[in-house]
Amino acid sequence: MPRLLTNAEARRIALAAQGFDSKHRSTTANWAALARTIDRIKLLQIDSVNVLVRSHYLPLFARHGHYDRNVLDARSLNRRKRHMFECWAHEASLVPLSLHSLMRWRMERARAGNGTYGSMDRFGIEERKFLDATLDHIARHGPTRASEVPGGGKAEGGWWGWSKGKMTLEVLFDQGRVTTAHRDGFERIYDLTERVIPADVLALETPPEREAFRQLIELAAEALGIGTEFDLRDYFRLPVLETKTAIADAVAAGTLIPVKVDGWKHDTYIHRDARKPRSAGGIALLSPFDPIVWDRDRAERLFDFHYRIELYTPAAKRKFGYYVLPFLHGEKLAGRLCLKADRENSALLVNTAYHEPGTDPVTMAPALMAELQLMAGWLGLADLKIAKTGNLAGALRKLS
Repeated sequence: MPRLLTNAEARRIALAAQGFDSKHRSTTANWAALARTIDRIKLLQIDSVNVLVRSHYLPLFARHGHYDRNVLDARSLNRRKRHMFECWAHEASLVPLSLHSLMRWRMERARAGNGTYGSMDRFGIEERKFLDATLDHIARHGPTRASEVPGGGKAEGGWWGWSKGKMTLEVLFDQGRVTTAHRDGFERIYDLTERVIPADVLALETPPEREAFRQLIELAAEALGIGTEFDLRDYFRLPVLETKTAIADAVAAGTLIPVKVDGWKHDTYIHRDARKPRSAGGIALLSPFDPIVWDRDRAERLFDFHYRIELYTPAAKRKFGYYVLPFLHGEKLAGRLCLKADRENSALLVNTAYHEPGTDPVTMAPALMAELQLMAGWLGLADLKIAKTGNLAGALRKLS
């Protein structure tokens, strides 16, 4: 029979696997420390919202505290010493170059007209000549933005409101024929893949799909520590049937071990090398797209924390705020805050602050205040302004 774990044990395994192991964050993290964390959690999800800071910067701040965001940019957007590349993984993501060969299955399926998005597949077939002409333009002229694609037109209605040029570049990106050379703000600048990805990485043998899926499931289990079939599949957004085979292969190889978690309904697996600490956690403000919380059902299973992002909810119907970050206090998700960087007035705005039922706001507030001050300094903001909204706001305001 599979070993039975308590939910508390599963939670500590998950936190430790993601790098929340109660380490003190007192110094500015260097690139070596950042790289170890990136390789540990396997990817950084990208999102366009910039009300606080781009989301891919936040997981490293949550685990390390202060670091230089320019260092991450240099390692993910520059040609020299590049450590990461952009691809579709768990949504659009920055992924270590060491995983490039494992991510080619999606690119190859897209080239065959069997990609993730049917609209892009159809466009690629119907506009094959335009795709080839765009590739030729990039080959002759170098890094290209959507507005520079000859005959690409302007953004209109329809699929994501993209122009023909943008759609073409995204289809080519999906197929792995171009990739992100760098960004201008958040705008992708595309170039031929062979001019961006190092030659030694491109020379790595592409594994058969079954082998790639098995390795990706094992990497997901390594990053999560413990998870259900859906948890493991969702990490790299793998196909359902192929995931079942990959899990069976990983169990047969001894890399995944079936377990039972008290209160969990679905089959669960633990990575054979997962640490099982007696304590884990930390003090951190989490991006909505941090692997700890990006799967809302998993967050509820592990932490009894019901979380929904309200970006697209009408203001009058929002319960907690526009851009809400969960607050990790020890091994609990103990609160949530709606944050905004007011860059014009150099202030970090705490628009709402709530603590969870059963938590003590007076005990929590000093640690949270220190984290907010650390974040403000990291973002180069001189002031911290706390509004009155939320059952945690009063305790924070007394400390400000």
